[in-house]
Amino acid sequence: MMGDMKEEKKGQDEVEVDMTLRPTTWDEYVGQDKVKKNVQLIIEAAKQREESPDHLLFYGQAGLGKTTLAYLVGKEQGVNVRSTTGPALEKVGDVAAILSNVEPYEILFIDEIHRISRAAEEVFYPALESRKLHLVVGKGPSAKTVSIDLPPFTVIGATTKANMLSSPLRSRFGATFRLDYYSLEDIEAIILRSAHILGVRIEDGGVRSLAKASRFTPRTANRLLRRARDYAQVHGDGVITEGVVQNTLQMLDVDELGLEQVDRNLLQAIIEKFNGGPVGLGALSASLQEEDGTIADVYEPYLMSIGFLNRTHMGRVVTREAYQHLGIETPNELL
Repeated sequence: MMGDMKEEKKGQDEVEVDMTLRPTTWDEYVGQDKVKKNVQLIIEAAKQREESPDHLLFYGQAGLGKTTLAYLVGKEQGVNVRSTTGPALEKVGDVAAILSNVEPYEILFIDEIHRISRAAEEVFYPALESRKLHLVVGKGPSAKTVSIDLPPFTVIGATTKANMLSSPLRSRFGATFRLDYYSLEDIEAIILRSAHILGVRIEDGGVRSLAKASRFTPRTANRLLRRARDYAQVHGDGVITEGVVQNTLQMLDVDELGLEQVDRNLLQAIIEKFNGGPVGLGALSASLQEEDGTIADVYEPYLMSIGFLNRTHMGRVVTREAYQHLGIETPNELL
């Protein structure tokens, strides 16, 4: 019982730290420059017309800043951001309840929007398109449709799986933006900013090492920074040096490029069991005892971004760089 309470408290503390590190102004939001410029333009134009901005859809890998962008839009507009998730909008009544309580010019942020049920999704169509909420009251021959006018508002959707959004829902967003992995320089800037907020000293070598292991993702960079801070506090003088980062990564079983054990297992499985590929997703999933979606959406994108894995029409193939990184003899055909 006491252990569960401690774990819950630790989880709450982590969430609070994440909120503290989240940028609150456009200047503090590092990276995604093209997306920022386009969103700022949409907001400024809406302000000049005294309208609510168009509905926005952000998609990309987890941890790239989709939620942060939504809250920045709300702050820039000076309005409240009402937050929910796709799985929470399962029934028509769930959507009706949240839409009927939306305030003028308020922002409704829906994370994991691809997981809205189809029945609930259809209620959104007239709401997004013409600010109407259509509800069916009663059953059978006596049933009738009631139409409720909604105030101006903006829906911001976020998803890691844009391909799972239905075409009718996707088409009702005024603008869609893809968030890419960050550059190494941007990640270093994020780490320096976060270290300043946390009040921890970090040397240049520590910044570089953390940035390289961050998977080009701000959320991962901040998570590794917090663990390096803990290590420096317990085993050092509180300063995050390159050595402290290396020891922290070793403790977490993360290598210098940010690969975790599951990433290495995936690459080794393709090399050892399937001769480096090509291998189909189903066979790889069975070999690793992981779900297809987890492999395709969580592990593969980063491995592909650093050139360790290729997807071909015949299946997944490990590259020469992956062999070299793992210290495995490279086949002659890849030399």
